Amino acid sequence: MNERASDYLENLGRTAGKLVLVMLVGLGLSACSQEQTADAGKQTEAGNPIAATADTATMANVTSTADMASSPVQLDVYKDPSCGCCQFWVDHAEQAGFQASIIHPENLNLEKMQRGIAPQFQSCHTSVSAEGYVFEGHVPAKLVQQFLQEQPADAIGLAVPGMPLGSPGMELGGRFTPYDVLLLKKDGSAEVYQHIASAAEQF
Repeated sequence: MNERASDYLENLGRTAGKLVLVMLVGLGLSACSQEQTADAGKQTEAGNPIAATADTATMANVTSTADMASSPVQLDVYKDPSCGCCQFWVDHAEQAGFQASIIHPENLNLEKMQRGIAPQFQSCHTSVSAEGYVFEGHVPAKLVQQFLQEQPADAIGLAVPGMPLGSPGMELGGRFTPYDVLLLKKDGSAEVYQHIASAAEQF
């Protein structure tokens, strides 16, 4: 082999060695970059304090909202032990999300009078909320909920005088008698809170 050919092969070997070295360095950098990206992803998912704090706050808010939504509104229901339609109304209220405690007072009429429910507005049972609002008779549960959300000024509660046929707890087949739900005021007066013209309007 002449000297020129020998030099050519030597230069070729050096060039090939450099290419291999560059390729190895490039592969190393790529692997390092991928590892750093993976580590950063793990930190974001599991070790990043800011992300963890945000997730915790979000979960706490969801839990708080769920707890509020799942807490039933308490009603004390004063009734005569033998009143069947009163119990049917209690069932209606509980199906709407209320929690009822049944109380059998010795003098139901006195209970009504002491709570400001005049005789012309009275019915068979009296329900009382934790705030002290009264719901006399077969008031649709949805209107009890509406009243508690609104809490009208100068009002003590709602009443359905008598026992209208077809009102909640007074169902008898498909029979229905339209009736008024009255807003009872602190001065002893009342006004129409909502007129119920059909059975469907009660739910």
